Amino acid sequence: MTQTTWTKENLRRALRLYVIPDRVIGAPLGIEDQANLALLGGATAIQLRDKDMTGKEADGGEMLREAKTLSKLCRSRGALFIVNDRLDVAILSGADGVHLGQDDIPATEARRIAPLGFIIGVSAHTADEARRALSDGADYLGLGAVFGTGSKAVDSVIGLPGLRTAAAATDLPSVAIGGVSFGNLRGVMDCGVDGICVISAAVGGDVRGNVERLKRELE
Repeated sequence: MTQTTWTKENLRRALRLYVIPDRVIGAPLGIEDQANLALLGGATAIQLRDKDMTGKEADGGEMLREAKTLSKLCRSRGALFIVNDRLDVAILSGADGVHLGQDDIPATEARRIAPLGFIIGVSAHTADEARRALSDGADYLGLGAVFGTGSKAVDSVIGLPGLRTAAAATDLPSVAIGGVSFGNLRGVMDCGVDGICVISAAVGGDVRGNVERLKRELE
């Protein structure tokens, strides 16, 4: 069961600096070490997305073990912990919530079996998808990909105009994802999102130093 009650306003704050550790980009550090360093640097949320460059996901048992470890770590630091895609792993690990893509199970179905207070985030690329996520019961939106990214293959990017339109379509808390970096951070935040979701900008190299710098830029 989720242990923290996340209101809309404290969820906005928790989404400010949302880091996704990556086994490839963050090598040689493992997922847990990256998450720990990111939290020390000021990350407000961590997502477990354990996939390789081909999109192949870790097996369920391994992912559950990682999720349980990260769930405890994030709770001890007062940070939000989200599991990507795997609703079962998210619930069993005591995560705060799950993040669902457009091709995953609908938020309405996830809500039927999720614990009370469980957070459901949904990826959206357009204003229509954002509004549909709201009607389906999503708690927050992951908007993008804003720019091209080296962490996963993307069919298209929405750019800053698309981000601005999608963010304005609902009053849900939202984060921008996809190619967000130090160079474009100011423009991204000017589009009305509550935070950024980063992989390469955070875990590529000096994780703690990168996250500390991102935090300063956001402030």
